Amino acid sequence: MNLLGNLVNLRAIEKKDALFLLELVNSPEMEYWVVGSSVPTSSIQQEKWMENIANSHTDIRLVVENKEGTVVGFANLVQIDPINRTAVHGVKFAKEFRGCGYAKDTVMAIMRYAFDTLNLNRLESTILEYNDSSIGLYTKACGWSIEGVKKSAVYKNGKYNNLVMIGITKDDFKQFSL
Repeated sequence: MNLLGNLVNLRAIEKKDALFLLELVNSPEMEYWVVGSSVPTSSIQQEKWMENIANSHTDIRLVVENKEGTVVGFANLVQIDPINRTAVHGVKFAKEFRGCGYAKDTVMAIMRYAFDTLNLNRLESTILEYNDSSIGLYTKACGWSIEGVKKSAVYKNGKYNNLVMIGITKDDFKQFSL
């Protein structure tokens, strides 16, 4: 089953997506914007990762395509907790596809799937404090709330950076999407 937005199609990762995903994870520009730290990843490591990421009931990783079938990004729902009905969500988009509306459409499609199909009650994520565009995407365009800040939580770019904690509940999503 694919998840459909107005502008995007989210589908399971296929072997043909390996090069796109490898370029995304090895992009120094992407590394600057995302939480966590990457080390250079080889095609061998990428292949092993892809073999081990079969979508499961706790981790769902998807490729994002535009309506023309071009792969534009990556989205996930991970750490799905069936007891507390929560999950962690994130997206990554190649530089040339940012600002096209794909990210908002992807987040909205993920929320519909998480809340309406998986019956989750809450989604959460973290964003580097200096990533204003991602904070705006989630809070202004998609209805998430800033729930706190973890001070000096991520060492990146030669310094410790604050981490903004965001989240949305099913009820908040229903109110936002009216």
